[in-house]
Amino acid sequence: MQLLRLAWALTGAAICCFVILLIHSHVLKEGQLAAGTCEIVTLDRDSSQPRRTIARQTARCACKKGQIAGTTRARPACVDARIVRSRQWCDMMPCLEDEGCDLLVNQSGWTCTQPGGRVKTTTAL
Repeated sequence: MQLLRLAWALTGAAICCFVILLIHSHVLKEGQLAAGTCEIVTLDRDSSQPRRTIARQTARCACKKGQIAGTTRARPACVDARIVRSRQWCDMMPCLEDEGCDLLVNQSGWTCTQPGGRVKTTTAL
């Protein structure tokens, strides 16, 4: 009887070790992003011109298959790659909720117009 209990205890311990090993193998290593997420790496602002601020940001993304780095609600995000290829920027909802989105004439970017009339222009590199 005690041999059977010992066998069950060892089996339980082995299962626990296997589960811990499995969880550990799925945990992200330091510096890695979860699939489908982005983070801002650098953000530079230039306010040297009157009434105009030029902001440049660099984001790092770990997008899933069929996605590419883009912008959603004024934040870096993984978006459907077809949006970027077709240059239909407003389809990725880049502006905040209360802003209107319009494509630039040459489709090189978009503008977000706030209710007060302030316009933010974004161009893709």
